[in-house]
Amino acid sequence: MPPRLPIRHISSIYSIDSILTLLFVQLRFPARGCHSLPNIQIATKTFAVRKTRQTLARLPGMEKPPGQRRSASSHTAKGVRGVLRPSASILILSPTNQVLLLRRVQTSTSFASAHVFPGGNLSSFHEGGPLNLEAPEAHQDNELYRLAAVRETFEESGIVLACQRDGSGPLHLPSSVIEAGRKEVQASRIRFPDWLATVGGIPDTASLTPFTRWITPLNMPKRFTTQMYLYPLPLSSPSPSHESIMPTPTHDGGIEHTAAAFDDARSWLARARAGEVILFPPQYYLLHLVSELLTGPPPTDVLDTTGYYQAQRDALMAFLRTTPVVGREGGKVHRTAGIPWADKVMSPAVIFTRGADGRVVLGLDKPGPELERSERGGDWERVVLVRFGKGGPREMEVRWREEVVREEREAKL
Repeated sequence: MPPRLPIRHISSIYSIDSILTLLFVQLRFPARGCHSLPNIQIATKTFAVRKTRQTLARLPGMEKPPGQRRSASSHTAKGVRGVLRPSASILILSPTNQVLLLRRVQTSTSFASAHVFPGGNLSSFHEGGPLNLEAPEAHQDNELYRLAAVRETFEESGIVLACQRDGSGPLHLPSSVIEAGRKEVQASRIRFPDWLATVGGIPDTASLTPFTRWITPLNMPKRFTTQMYLYPLPLSSPSPSHESIMPTPTHDGGIEHTAAAFDDARSWLARARAGEVILFPPQYYLLHLVSELLTGPPPTDVLDTTGYYQAQRDALMAFLRTTPVVGREGGKVHRTAGIPWADKVMSPAVIFTRGADGRVVLGLDKPGPELERSERGGDWERVVLVRFGKGGPREMEVRWREEVVREEREAKL
């Protein structure tokens, strides 16, 4: 569960009454997503005590929210080279454990034409802020990152990751309502949580599982500190009376993306190796990890397909919860093995260039310059092999570091 935020961090998201309601909801449902919420009415108390309102209004950060501005998803102010931008992204699993990727527009200033997970920058209008990026706490999972991840997914794909306000389960909305709300949120005419409230929902941030953080290296013109999450959509039930609804992703009309689709993780990787799609190292690496457990559709003789997909999810969640994180028997146990996947921070760094094929070997154990004096770290065991060119990253592989280093050493003998 994410750490509770100081009141100053959420003050610009909601009105004072909304903050009190939010805090009440968090107390009633402290760590459960809407897929498992009890059917209990959430009491939206009216806290009209004047003294309480006056006390809150005097707290730091409770000043009037800034004027409306364009969404951070589509109109981000130009930043100074090297300045970090907080962002969040989600690996969304379909009821058949496929992964959603969006194809970015060719004119994008970051990840142009690449396939990416839905996500984007935190918005001072929607989530509040700004975060103090000099503080280590700014590079940890918290409610601001979760809200941004859910909002950006809605803006970019039209998928609503929300619970019904009465606690009865996931929120399902007609496509016409979704598209109308999407335009309002994209244009920052209404805050995302406030729009959800108008249609009877609350953001399902509790169902997000933290799954690594990525900090862009110093040599890149745009830098991000990106919190990654995993979100499984409800499985299809074998009972017709409990049929789940599979949302259909759509692109955002060409603002940032031109396509949105689910596919098996192994299929995305194969398409990247064949040059059919462009993936960058973070996306390729994470797809590689989940592909080892989400192996695709069941054999034809499997009758309980729901149980099959649930077993895949259980194996993935067990993998994410296991510490120490040692993936290879007999491999070196590095200090980063003691860092859970939820807390791993990776800032890709070149280890060397292979003499055999000229591909770059990227290490993933360093957390980036902002956290170099902390105990944070990433994945020492694995490396990413990649060839960078004008067409984007190509010929990528995720391999064991010790094997790659040994091969290079032997090639020089």
